[in-house]
Amino acid sequence: LGGGSKGGKPYTIVMIGINGVGKSTSLAKIAYYLQSNQCNPLLAACDTFRSGAVEQLSVHASCLSLPLYHQGYAKDPSTVAKAAISKATEDGNDVVLIDTAGRMQNNVPLMKALAKLVTETNPDLVLFVCEALVGNDGMDQLTMFQKALTSGGHTRLIDGIVLTKFDTVSDKVGAALTLTHLTGVPIAFCGTGQKYNHLKPLSVPFVIQSLFS
Repeated sequence: LGGGSKGGKPYTIVMIGINGVGKSTSLAKIAYYLQSNQCNPLLAACDTFRSGAVEQLSVHASCLSLPLYHQGYAKDPSTVAKAAISKATEDGNDVVLIDTAGRMQNNVPLMKALAKLVTETNPDLVLFVCEALVGNDGMDQLTMFQKALTSGGHTRLIDGIVLTKFDTVSDKVGAALTLTHLTGVPIAFCGTGQKYNHLKPLSVPFVIQSLFS
């Protein structure tokens, strides 16, 4: 997950994607992965739009015995994210995992808000979350998110992909291959179930075997 934080600040990861693909659950799985590798992450609830989002992340934080930073709802997500990074710096957390509101790729106001958050927090890693069986729409989603992040002269791009529900694809691995081949964005993790430890790196031999079986 990168090569360390910038300027002594916590290593910051922003999770983005459309509604209902499993961003919060994937964030919790990554938090568990980091925790299992001697990191001390803080979870930041920056989905200030969807009712129940803060509570959902709070449940994950409680289950993992990890700190959660939030300011409730109807707040500027960028402000909350920056405050979370400051809080983690003060408290000695070495990673900040930022949850964001799900948004459809053609929702211009929400996409602008996401670009603002990424620009102002300057994260070490931006991870795009999508379902493994998304098909061609996944390419449209990723392209539109990339376009939003680079709007206004910004040059920030998505750094990696998290594929959820990868345990359901069987031999249908074309979407995964297409996403990373056409965009050059690597697949960082695959979600393979509901438990926190159900997160794995992409198995290249599995993909090759599936394609030729």
